[in-house]
Amino acid sequence: MLSFINDYCEGATPEILKRLEETNLIKTVGYGDDEYCASAAEKIKKACECPEAEVYFLTGGTQTNMLTIDCMTRPYEGVVATVEGHVNTHEAGAIEYSGHKVLTVPSHDGKMWAEDLKQYIVNYFADSSAEHIVEPGIVYISHPTELGTLYTKAELQALRGVCTEYNIPLYLDGARLGYGLMAEGTDVTLKDIAELTDVFYIGGTKVGALFGEALVFTKKNMPHRFNTRVKQHGAMVAKGRLLGLQFDTLFTDDLYLKIGKHAIDAAARLKEGFKEKGYEFFIDSPTNQIFVILSNEKKKELEEKVVFGSWANLDGDRTAVRFCTSWGTSMEDVEKLIEIL
Repeated sequence: MLSFINDYCEGATPEILKRLEETNLIKTVGYGDDEYCASAAEKIKKACECPEAEVYFLTGGTQTNMLTIDCMTRPYEGVVATVEGHVNTHEAGAIEYSGHKVLTVPSHDGKMWAEDLKQYIVNYFADSSAEHIVEPGIVYISHPTELGTLYTKAELQALRGVCTEYNIPLYLDGARLGYGLMAEGTDVTLKDIAELTDVFYIGGTKVGALFGEALVFTKKNMPHRFNTRVKQHGAMVAKGRLLGLQFDTLFTDDLYLKIGKHAIDAAARLKEGFKEKGYEFFIDSPTNQIFVILSNEKKKELEEKVVFGSWANLDGDRTAVRFCTSWGTSMEDVEKLIEIL
């Protein structure tokens, strides 16, 4: 069976596994206060061209989203996201579980538009019963989005403008950031993201690491006693070195970008194959997630040879499905899938 089910079904890049083995018996202090975490943080700050950034390593995306939103909002505040935002659709109510409501605005191919955000905020403060309503306290976007689409620099600047006007922090989920940065035609860089957001994270779990995300506070704005809050959430890793070492490796010799580019190249070839065979696309994603429309009959036939994800039931007879490439996808497997198609 070929597998294109997701971008975290493999283990880790050979470079990471090699360094884990090489450093296995070296003794370090715990909880992220080791030299590997310090080195990784410096490399990330340099890559972001943001020397004032504060970097904290966590283990997974949902954990990172919940912690960031919880620690950067007051008890009566919620998080504004699109209806298709990951925190609203695929995190099992983790944000609400921490006591903060997800407040939704329309989704435009997965993206949030600045005018929708502003209208939502204006409506809230114009409501005479605002004290009885959850206040927007932070804005959540992801890049790439849930549909694999990307913000332009102008779109990020527009969102930044609204957030600045109303003094609301802008948070960017970068679970697949490595793929977004290397997508053809994008005009958004890591430096742009650091400049335009208040906090974002660099995804490792889906981009070459065994596990781990690097949370970056860009404006000297890490919440007071964040370390303690991490501990309270059960998110502190005693062997923090395992996180630091992985990101130290990913940010050595541009490895993070190189493996991101490989996934993009594999996705581009696969998209070309789908087009050659006459398949219809659910959305035109420029990143490593490919959304295709299949008849249910064709879907069942293809599932006998390939593992992929169902996305949305369209009309009873057709289904939108997702194929993912990753840093570990071989071009040989891509060609085999095209042949099967």
